[in-house]
Amino acid sequence: MNATAYPIQVTFPDISAHEAGNTGIPYVHTFDSGVAGPHVMINALTHGNEVCGAIAVDELLRAKVRPRRGKLTLAFANVDAYRRFDAAKPDASRFVDQDFNRVWTAQTLDDTSRDSSELRRARAMRPVIDTVDLLLDLHSMHEKSAPLIVAGPLDKGIALSAQLGTPATVICDEGHPEGRRMRDYEGFGDPASEKNALLIECGQHWEASAVDVARDVTARFLRLADVLDEADLPIGWIKPSPPEMLIVRVTEPVVAKSLDFRFADAYTGLEVFPEAGSVIGWSEGEAVRTPYADCMLVMPSLRQLRAGVTVVRLGKIEQRIAASQ
Repeated sequence: MNATAYPIQVTFPDISAHEAGNTGIPYVHTFDSGVAGPHVMINALTHGNEVCGAIAVDELLRAKVRPRRGKLTLAFANVDAYRRFDAAKPDASRFVDQDFNRVWTAQTLDDTSRDSSELRRARAMRPVIDTVDLLLDLHSMHEKSAPLIVAGPLDKGIALSAQLGTPATVICDEGHPEGRRMRDYEGFGDPASEKNALLIECGQHWEASAVDVARDVTARFLRLADVLDEADLPIGWIKPSPPEMLIVRVTEPVVAKSLDFRFADAYTGLEVFPEAGSVIGWSEGEAVRTPYADCMLVMPSLRQLRAGVTVVRLGKIEQRIAASQ
């Protein structure tokens, strides 16, 4: 198992000042301009140890950023997991009972026979999320990898990614076998709906550059949604665009059957294997091979290894496009 210990380069903000919110939901703030426009949501802490988004949202709230058009919601999601963060066991606070980002179907949320810390929080946040038109969900990664956009499987997600203009790699996928993500919930994942969502993996959880990415994509998203003017954005948040964006379609997940899984090398993500049939790991002693040429590894990690967990997804490069400025 890859057990690299990454240094914690950032300070975890004290978000307790934001607990009351203004929506009746703790840690969820909605500001209405009173002018027609979309309802835009910037969400942080879908996972409790992914701090870069929390830093960006905390800074927006402390700066009293307000929309000129439409509505703006700024939220911290799995605060209970965040409160459990322990630098000695930094991966342990991803969630409390179950992954918050695997519960987002109406059926799951309506099923009152099921209960967990994460389900209770999702059910509390659901009334606000049901009214959101454009969602930006800020995440980070277990391993040190270049940042990427998770655009979902639909053309509208790819189009929004191209308009955002960064990060340079756009991952198109159907999600995870364990359950549906927030970014795919209801209208976000419906091709007939005008609602749209992006999930940004900003970099390794605790590297300082991940905070720069979170600020950059947040400022771009707010500008793109036209809820703010350029002058309203924090100075220095928007960084130069990459020269091009790579569209990568996930074709299949590699799911661990048990704890007996290991990779062939210390992969961290976006590695490309030119030849089909390349061995990338072993599952219960059986070789796991790339199914086609130029196969890309998307977010490989064994830090949450258990039976049924996706340890890596395999991607096919579909397109290269010029990034928006």
